[in-house]
Parts: sequence; C-alpha cells; structure tokens
Amino acid sequence: MALIVQKYGGTSVGTPERIQNVAEKIIRTKDAGHDVVAVVSAMSGETNRLIELAKSLHPNPPARLMDLLLATGEQVTVSLLGIALDNRGYDTRCYTGAQVRILTDSAHGKARIQEIDAKVVTEDLKHGRISVVAGFQGVDAVGAITTLGRGGSDTTAVALAAALKADECQIYTDVDGVYTTDPRVVSKARRLERITFEEMLEMASLGSKILQIRAVEFAGKFHVPLRVLSTFEEGPGTLITFEDETMEEPLISGIAFNRDEAKLTVIGVPDRPGIAGAILGPVSDANIEVDMIVQNISQSGLTDFTFTVHRNEYERTLEILQKACSDLGAREVFGDTKIVKLSLVGVGMRSHAGVATTMFKALANEGINIQMISTSEIKISVVIDEKYLELGVRALHSAFGLDDEDAQVQVEGRDAG
Repeated sequence: MALIVQKYGGTSVGTPERIQNVAEKIIRTKDAGHDVVAVVSAMSGETNRLIELAKSLHPNPPARLMDLLLATGEQVTVSLLGIALDNRGYDTRCYTGAQVRILTDSAHGKARIQEIDAKVVTEDLKHGRISVVAGFQGVDAVGAITTLGRGGSDTTAVALAAALKADECQIYTDVDGVYTTDPRVVSKARRLERITFEEMLEMASLGSKILQIRAVEFAGKFHVPLRVLSTFEEGPGTLITFEDETMEEPLISGIAFNRDEAKLTVIGVPDRPGIAGAILGPVSDANIEVDMIVQNISQSGLTDFTFTVHRNEYERTLEILQKACSDLGAREVFGDTKIVKLSLVGVGMRSHAGVATTMFKALANEGINIQMISTSEIKISVVIDEKYLELGVRALHSAFGLDDEDAQVQVEGRDAG
C-alpha cells in the first residue's frame, strides 16, 4: 500500500462529467489499497472569469482582495469533488488551504509556501478517509488568504506530498506525459518513460508548459517522485525522479523552445569595468528578468552588448535602455521581437562531447543562422529567427535520433531498469 497525492488541473475538473471521471480515478486508486489525497485546481476558465469580474469594478484591484476572490475557484471544485465521492459512499473530507494550514508569506498573488501543518489530513489517512484539498492557495501569519500564482496547484500538491512523505505525487493533466518535444510541432515526438528533475527543471524553464517550475524545484529539494499522467487516457505517464547512476542516460532527452523572447542590443558602448552592471542595473531595478547575455570582444575601446527578455517586457526595456545608454555614450540601441529560443536538454551531455557541433551542423544544413548561444552542464540554447522555429526543432529531433524507434526503445529499456 502506498500514499499517493493526486493533483487534477482545470481541464480535468472543467465540467461535472469530468469531476465524476476524477472521482472514479480516485476511487480506483483507493480500491487498489492505496491512501489518497487529492489536490484540485479551479474549473477551467473560472480564474479568468473571476479576474474579469474584479476588473469590471476596479482597473487595478488590491492584491489581497484578489486573493480572497480567486481562492473561491478552487473551493468550488473541492466541494463538487467531495459531493461526487460522497455519492459513491466514500468517506471524504474537503479542505481549503487555510484549513490544512498551508502557511505562506504575505506576497499576495505570488506567495511562497513556508510550512504545512497537515495534521487534519494525517488524521484522515489514519481513519481511511479520502482528503480533498484546494490547490493554489494558503494563508499568511495573520490569517489572510494568499494565492501561489498561476500553476500554483502543482506546487500545493508537491508541498503536501513532501509534508506527508508520500510515495508519489501524480500530476493529472490533459497530456499523457513529457515528450521529447511538442508533438504539435514534431509528429514523431515520443513520450519519455522517465526524466530527471534536472532535465524537467530545464525543460520547464525553457518553455515546456507541462509543469510549473516551482513545483519541480520543490519536488527535487524534498525528494518527491513526480509522475505526469493524462486524466483522459490510461497509461504509465512519465516519471520525474533522480538520475540513476547505474544506467547510461540518453544523450538528449528533449528539445524545448520559447516563443516569448525578445532581443535587445547596445552598440558601441565604452568597454570598461562595470559597464555590464551599468547597462543591466536599470533593467533589473525595473524588476525585468534578463535571460541570455552576450558581450562581444572590445574593438577600439568599444564593445557591443546583447541580451534577451520576455517579449512582453520588450518595449519597457527598450525605453529604459535608451535612457541609460544615452548617459553611457552608446552609439545605438535596437531590438528584435521576432526571435525564439531553441534548447537541447539532456544529462547525457555530461559524458558526451560533440553535442554542440551536431546541433550547429543540423541547423546550418537547414540554412538557419544562430544569433546567440548559451550553455550549461545539461543544456545548450540558441536564439534563432522565429520563422525557422519548427524547421529547427524538426531538424534537431532527427539529428539526435529522437524520432528513431530504436533510439526510443533504448531509452525505454534504460528507464524500465
């Protein structure tokens, strides 16, 4: 018998019929002899509806009141799922984040979990009950309701699994696992049987929308095995766990991409100590996150400086740069919003040389120019023109054998071990 925390997202509980389906899945797990704790999101579209209601009354509603409002979405789902389980004769207890005592800081709208006092859930488990907990929400030290930000139900589930020392945290969504890349771009993309926390964290940070980054970080920190499963199809899903040192890892596990990038370049800035801080300092002060950075070799005492930001921050960043670089005496500031970031991810890079060369050759063979390059121990990212995104993904997927049946069998054989 295992203790399993199951999280169901908005599409999984989007209608009464789907809530019934979720109840059936929970019951099957319970009947198999396992203890079950369910964490649920608001019904699909409900959070957006509540936001629109608030903004119809106030253009910029106070964050603390928005948290109070938005938390009701999950409370509706918790109640409905509890009703469905009760109708089937299963002893069920339903809780808000405050009732479970998910203690957070007071950063309304993006609160971070500090502690979970899951005594009520532990008591339920002792008596064989099913616990259903509202995701996405908690309470601060003074009792004010807080929310964890978009995708926060994933974090709730993982944190609760850690607090309860669960055997597995299962994230049910509308996809049946983690794929080598987006199947909508590459039809030969394949579901991975297993992926490491490191790889999943990179994939999530590079554009994969399957799991929230904070949830993966939390799971890795507290050693909580994660499994991504489909609510609508039966299957083993993808297990996210620690690297198995006894087995050889695949060279590349996946290809991620992010369409939300913008590039800014400062030309002809004086090359002196502290110039990078002088350029990026005002950007950072405006709470704008910088991603990739490239500084060229100095010529005649001048250098060029390029970096990327989220596309939504492009105009604001450009305005900040133009003022800052005027003060620095830069020759020109310009940008480009028609770029994408394309990344290879794989722990196998640690022990294999030539990955970058293969990547660059594959893109060059398709006539795709690389504008920026960034590397880490298990990742290589490049910036390219957005019109070449799908061509680039397909070229790399093929170049690294990810659409090869034999290569996939080898990966699956490793994972099965």
